[in-house]
Formats: sequence, structure tokens, C-alpha cells
Amino acid sequence: MRTCIRADHVLVHESGRHVLVSGGQVVYEDDSIVYAGPLRDGSFDETLELGASLVTPGLIDLDALTDIDHLILDSWSPVDRSEGFQWSQNYFDHRRQDVFTPEERQVVREFALVQLALHGITTYMPIASEVHSAWAESYEELVGMAATSRRIGLRGFLGPAYRSGVNVVGPDGERAVAFDEELGNAGLAEAKRFLDYTQELDDPLVTGVLLPCRIETLTEELMAATAAAAGSRQVLVRLHALQGLLERRLIQERYGVTPLELLERTGLLSANLLIPHGMMIDRNPLVAGEDHGDLAVLADAGASIIHCPQTSFRYGSALHSFGTYLAAGINMCLGTDSFPPDLVRGMDTGVHLAKIVDGAADAAPVERYFDAATLGGARALHRPDLGRLEAGAQADLVAFSLADFRDGVLDDPVRTLLLNGSARSVTHSVVAGRMVVRDGAVPGIDLPALRARAQTLFGRMRNAYSERDMLRRSADELFPPAFPRSGPQVTHFPA
Repeated sequence: MRTCIRADHVLVHESGRHVLVSGGQVVYEDDSIVYAGPLRDGSFDETLELGASLVTPGLIDLDALTDIDHLILDSWSPVDRSEGFQWSQNYFDHRRQDVFTPEERQVVREFALVQLALHGITTYMPIASEVHSAWAESYEELVGMAATSRRIGLRGFLGPAYRSGVNVVGPDGERAVAFDEELGNAGLAEAKRFLDYTQELDDPLVTGVLLPCRIETLTEELMAATAAAAGSRQVLVRLHALQGLLERRLIQERYGVTPLELLERTGLLSANLLIPHGMMIDRNPLVAGEDHGDLAVLADAGASIIHCPQTSFRYGSALHSFGTYLAAGINMCLGTDSFPPDLVRGMDTGVHLAKIVDGAADAAPVERYFDAATLGGARALHRPDLGRLEAGAQADLVAFSLADFRDGVLDDPVRTLLLNGSARSVTHSVVAGRMVVRDGAVPGIDLPALRARAQTLFGRMRNAYSERDMLRRSADELFPPAFPRSGPQVTHFPA
């Protein structure tokens, strides 16, 4: 089947870079693009005339939340309450348990994946909070998630998250990591089993990867074993690292080296490594404030940094800086890591944070962020057929409406989208030639029913914090309202 999508603005790929075509079209057949450029006549099985829209490559989110949002709860609190968001040592020792049943967990996954689709994400690598599980993710959970992802039509780079330890708060209020090394080894075995599953599945929309949790929750032995498995199987590894000062302190106390040095020592630092956040290197003012070589180490290894500007901003931190990392030769890609999974808002936040960090209006131009959301993600995945609209590339594309009166007047369509719009203006999304979003809806998904189920599960997740809190405070004590409440509480949504 040959499909043509036409719009007032189309971001095509020519001579190694994105180029904006005014009055353009994308033609795809089966799963591949056969033409992207100015309007041409032709014979098509379906033609979509989208008018005042911007058609771009599908967005690539490499730290994509596939959980119910927790940032809405934990990004506001003072220190005395934030301790309650971690496991207590007592909970680790005696009471750890799953908050959701396996069936409920799949509802959470579906809710999150539909959110990704509606926000223009065509390719994703998942992240989910391990706080709400008895330990980490299972093989069976990711098999179910893969099935849901295939049903919706997204392109996923998947694997069960695993770890050797968990961040805990002790009776004295000190933060530490409590270890259960056998569970870490079992988790890697489950991850390898999932790699075998994806090979047998042989679906181009499901690629197996290794997704260990946070660097401070892994033993050095598990990190080395992960590096060995990735090398022998030639798969990608994503590991949250260089993320915060607590992580840096815990690693230095346990191993006597920095997190970056530990990545080198265990063999993980390579072109197959994706590092979400990557902020706490020597250049960061909270570390040394000047470059002593960390940027060159990252660039020489070929590792990719998954920049999550909106999440960093909401937790009160910033990358130092996007432009500096790019200038050092580091591949930059993007992640959302929170709700909403809106890379348009994320890019806009990143552009303006960079202005503050570097003290210049052009510190991180819009086009560099858009490159990171498309071409940078494709480079991190070693997939030159993604992140671009050109003949031979995968038919992954997104259409953003620019027709909303609230978006104001139009100048450059990409800058106008980032400054005045959001990913909620997505009207159509195509992955591998399949229409995943059409006219703002996901075919086959009852959005009101799914939202209602997610709201119920969110309430259970919220209440479960009390069980883990060192002081066993209620959810209302941990998460008080912005203003005092009066009257009955409403948790349902109108049809």
C-alpha cells in the first residue's frame, strides 16, 4: 500500500541534515519511505492532506516513562518528607512486596505506551520506577509489555530492568544502598532470557537491550557481567549514571573511584552505552566546576548521553551544558523520564535552561535539540534508518497541527512549535508504515476507560508509600495538597 502525506511544512533529510520544505509530502510504501520532498503528482492508495501542519521524523525517547507518573508526587517536597519516598531499611528487611498484580502492571504499561504514542514518540526505550515492585522487573512482565507495544504499533528497545541493590533510608535518616546480590544475578539471567525471546520473536518493532537500573544499585561484578553479555551478544546497554551527588558519594565510598571511572573499569563505557542524565562530571559546578577530562573520556568512548531537560528542571538541576557536550563530540539524544512524555516541552525547556547555564541566547539552538530528538537518538541506537525523512528510511513520522488559534502567529514552524505549542498537537503518527495515531486518537483504544483504570491504580501507588516510609506517615502527610481541601474528593473523570 502506497500512502502520501502532504502538509504545509515537512522536515526532510538532505545531504546529512534536516531541511524544511514548504508545501511538501512524504510517500511511503509498506514500512519504508520512497519519497520525501516538494509536492509531486503520483498514484497513491491513500492521500492525507494535513494543511497547516508540520510533518517531522518520529520522535525518539530513550528514557521513556512506562509507568504511572510519580513526579507529580515527589518533585515538590522538603527534605523531611522526601526521605519517605525511598524504601526504609525495615521495609527492605521485612516487608518488600509488589504494589500491583501482574495484570494491573500491564494496564499501567498500556496507559504509558498510549501516552507515548499520543505525544509523537515513535521509538522508545522504557524506564519504570522500581520503588513499587518487590524488587525489579521480570521476564514475564516485559514479554507482556512487548505484546502491548506491538499491538499499539510502537518501536521499542526493551528489556527487564535489574539491580543488585536498592536505595534505602536507615533509622538515622542516612541514605545508603541495601544489597541482595543473588537477585541481581537472577535479574541479569532474566534479561538474557528476554534477549533470546526477542531474537526468536524476530519482530523489527521489538529489539532486546540490557537495562540495568542505577549505577549505585549494581555491584561491580554485575556491571562487568553486563558488559560481557553486551559484548558477546552485540546489544545496547542503558545505565542511569552521572546523575547526582548522592550517587557519586556512594560510588566513591564503596569503590574508591568516580562513577565515570567505574564505568571504564567494568568495561561498560563504549559506543554501545547510553547514559541517562550524565550531568555529574568534573565540569559541573557541584563537582569541580571545570573540565579535567571527563568530556573527552565520554567522547572518545563513543557513549551517548540521554539528556532529560524537563525532568532535570523539575528536580532543580541542569546540564552544564548541552552546547559544551556537543562541542566535545558527545552524541546527545533525548528522554522524557517523566509525565507528560512531551519531548516538545522538553526541548523547549532545554533550550531555555541552556541560555541560563551558558549565559547566551543562542547557547543551544532549537535545531540542535530537534537533531537530538531524532538523529541523535538514531545514532545512539545505531539505526541510520531512523530519525529522518528520506527515501530508504523507515516510515516513522509525526504530524503536528499548527492550526490552533492558541499557538498564535507563525514564524519558523519548528521554533513556533517548540515555543508556543506542545506534543499535544500531534494529529497523526506513523511507525513502520502503520498509522498509530489518526486524527488525534489511537485506533482500538478506549481512552476514557483506560484513564479511569490508571487513576484507580495511581491511588493505590500513592497509598503504598506509607508502607515503605521509615516513619510510616500517611499518603496525605507525605503528599499534602497545594491548598487546604474542603468538601468531598473527586477522583473520577467525566466521560
